[in-house]
Amino acid sequence: MINGIGSWLVKHSECKAEKTAIIYNDKRFTYRELNDRVNRLANSLVNLGVRKGDRVNALLFNRNELMEAMFACAKIGAIFVPINYRLSVDEVEYVVHDSGGIIFIYDDRLETIVDGLKSRTSQIHFFIRVGENQTEKDLDFEKLLIQANNDETEYVIGLNDAHMMMYTSGTTGRPKGAVLTHGNTQWNAINCLNSLPIGEDLITLGVAPLFHIGGMNIFTTPLLYRGGTVVLQDKFDPQSTLEVIEREKITSLFLVPAMWLAITQYTKLDQYDLSSLKFNISGGAPCPLTIIEFFQKRGIPFFEGFGLTETAPMVCVLDSDNSMRKNGSVGKAPMHTDIKIVDIFDKEVPVGQVGELIVKGPNIFIEYWNKPKATRDAIRNGWFYTGDLAKQDEEGFLYIVDRMKDMIITGGENVYPIEVEQVLFRHPNIKEVAVVGYPDEKWGESVKAVIALKNTNEQMSLLDVRKFCEGKLAHFKIPKQIELVEELPRNATGKVLKTNLRI
Repeated sequence: MINGIGSWLVKHSECKAEKTAIIYNDKRFTYRELNDRVNRLANSLVNLGVRKGDRVNALLFNRNELMEAMFACAKIGAIFVPINYRLSVDEVEYVVHDSGGIIFIYDDRLETIVDGLKSRTSQIHFFIRVGENQTEKDLDFEKLLIQANNDETEYVIGLNDAHMMMYTSGTTGRPKGAVLTHGNTQWNAINCLNSLPIGEDLITLGVAPLFHIGGMNIFTTPLLYRGGTVVLQDKFDPQSTLEVIEREKITSLFLVPAMWLAITQYTKLDQYDLSSLKFNISGGAPCPLTIIEFFQKRGIPFFEGFGLTETAPMVCVLDSDNSMRKNGSVGKAPMHTDIKIVDIFDKEVPVGQVGELIVKGPNIFIEYWNKPKATRDAIRNGWFYTGDLAKQDEEGFLYIVDRMKDMIITGGENVYPIEVEQVLFRHPNIKEVAVVGYPDEKWGESVKAVIALKNTNEQMSLLDVRKFCEGKLAHFKIPKQIELVEELPRNATGKVLKTNLRI
């Protein structure tokens, strides 16, 4: 009996069989067709020896086959492990070995990586190829579906069973596999429906990578839970994304700040009809206030969310009604999630004071895969310790100050890089900026700004930066060093790799 998230498709295929569920390029699948394909893949995986608890790796762009594989695993109790397609062979090999995957589904455009992987591992029982190119190499995804029956599986699946393992960004070292349950994903969907204006008439564009929790669980799975339509785009660039918004009449869009920044800086933006957009949301990293203001001025409601892989991901959301009044906040926790801010002794801090954000609720992951100590350190007495420094105002709105590891201590004073970055983002010639600490014999650490310019013909000096910050920041927060770069190093989820900038 399917009680997990696979039941969503069963219900929708019965109640709204002809409603469009997923669109990818020129392919359109109704809920009935999607459920049929998922059943065929689920039965194929069982025929290949996959059993409840087994891990299925997937190296796929955003496309219908990725979502089909995720739901097929859910129906048979297997654990779906999406892998970042931007990783090197070494990094993919690490995820495969760490997760213990036995099936590997891949896009034929990523064949070079897979060929390199095959020479390094023997644990994968079967490779399944997805793509238009006809070849006898490996098992063919579509042929497997044709050969299998579409019967519903009879596995007993509960909300406490694991269904997906997402690897954390790994900005400070080897990534960890965060194991999410069916309940985590379902309660996250419920939280999203309670916090965002998500109706079954919505059409979302899934262009943020689905191997990232934001791409998978901000709109994609909540909208499929609700019975809406998900349009998938396998790669982001401003022009093609704007074209899809206009063509498919997209109503809601989730992007990470780096993507939003690219949209706002696209010179031909005004040539596209964006009138179908009902609201947007940003997440994955702190969103510059200038981006939020950009869309607000165009009459498009803009939400900002905050979450983590381990929280499936929603922790807080700032609604559009408060986005101007509470600019800089990430809002409040949704209905079924609790938050606290505590000091090093686990005591709640007073309003306005900074402490560590901890989270509790049915959306909290169950473990880091094969890392019991890391799990014990992260989850204590039912609370997940995020490692994020935060504060709340007198109305209960949450402000993320920074990651604990990113805080700069200079001369005994705490400097939170986000605060400095938000000021520098307002400079007319700064395209993007990251603030880090660097060793200083006198002060312990000092503040450094790494800057990418909009117009490189207009150079910027440290004196220019310091003058711009005067009156806006305390003196000890103003950068004492700057470095000009063409672009900031980012991982595949759009987060700036500050570890690289400290080298």
